[in-house]
Amino acid sequence: MNYTLKFLAILLFVNFLTGCKHNQLDVDTSKVTLDPIVFKRLDKDVFSLTPENCQLKMGEFEKKYSTFYMRYISSIVNNGGKIDSLYSQTLLRFIANKDIQTAYNDLNKTYSDNDIELIGDEMTEAVKRFKVFFPKRKTPKQFVTFMSGFQYNVVYVDSTIGVGLDMYLGSKNPFYSMMQLPNFRTRTMNKEHVLSDAVRGWVITEFDNADPVNNLLNHMIFYGKLFYVCDGLLPNVQDSIKMGYTTAQMNYLDKYEKNVWGFFAKDNKLYDNDLKLVSEFTSDGPFTRAISKECPPRVAMWLGQQIVKSYMEHNDDVTLEDLMNEKDAQKILSKSKYKP
Repeated sequence: MNYTLKFLAILLFVNFLTGCKHNQLDVDTSKVTLDPIVFKRLDKDVFSLTPENCQLKMGEFEKKYSTFYMRYISSIVNNGGKIDSLYSQTLLRFIANKDIQTAYNDLNKTYSDNDIELIGDEMTEAVKRFKVFFPKRKTPKQFVTFMSGFQYNVVYVDSTIGVGLDMYLGSKNPFYSMMQLPNFRTRTMNKEHVLSDAVRGWVITEFDNADPVNNLLNHMIFYGKLFYVCDGLLPNVQDSIKMGYTTAQMNYLDKYEKNVWGFFAKDNKLYDNDLKLVSEFTSDGPFTRAISKECPPRVAMWLGQQIVKSYMEHNDDVTLEDLMNEKDAQKILSKSKYKP
C-alpha cells in the first residue's frame, strides 16, 4: 500500500469513527433482574362481587391491591363522595349501573387475557430500561387495570400504575359519542395507546417541574425531556403513538420544523411567562390555532423534544439522570446547538 492509499484508509477510518455517534438510548437490559409484570385485573374482580360474597371478597381485595384499592373506591368509583363503612354498597351500585355493565362487556370484547399479558410483557421491558437509565430510582410495585366510570385514563398512586380500560375501548365506541368527546381525544382511546399513555403518566409523576422560571421555554424543555425519556423506555413504539399525533401531523412537523422553530424564536416568545400563551402551545386540541390548522396541538412539547434530542447528541457525557436533573432550560437550549 503506497502513501496515498494509506492516507485514504486512515481518513476513511477516522470518518467512520466520528460518524458513529453514541446513542444514549441504546442500552442492554439482559442483565436486569425483574419478575415479569402482570397486570392485576381489578376490573374483573369488582364485577365478581355479589351482595352475598361482597364482604368476604372485599377483604381479599384489600390484601391483593393494598392501599390502591381504597383509593379506587373513594376517589375513582365514588369520586370523593361519602362512602359507607364497609364500602360494599358503593361498589355494588357501581357495577349495577347499566351503562357501566355495557361498558364492561365492551371491555371484555376489546381486551382478551392475551392482550393484557402482552401489555404486561411490553411494560416489563420498559421498566427494565428505566432501571438501566435510572438505577437509583424506585419503580412501580403494582400494575392494575380497572373500570373508571369514564373518568381516568391512567393513574399513578401508592406506587401503582392503574389503567382505566374503559377509556381505551376504541375510537368508535358509542359511549364516547354519547359523551360528545371530540375526535382529537377519541382518536387515541384505543388499545394501541394504552402502553405509551401508561408509561408517560408514570414518567410525568416521577419528575417534577418545580422550577421558579415559569416561561414557555421552561415548559418546552421540561416536556421535551419527558418525551425523550419515553423514547428511551419505548424504543419500538411509533413516535406518532407516543406523541398522540396522526401520520399527517407528524409529516407536517417534519416538513415545517424550521418554520415552527422560527415562529417560537422570534419576538422572544420562548421567554414569555403568560400562562395563557404557555397553555396555547402545550394543551391538547385539534390543532395549534396560532400557527396553522394543520399544525398539531402541544407543538411546544414536540419542539422541546427535538431540542433535547439535539442536546443529547451534542453532549455524549450527559446521562438521562443528568438530563432530568438539569433544571436550566436555557443551558439545554444553548448547548443543544439546535438548528433545524
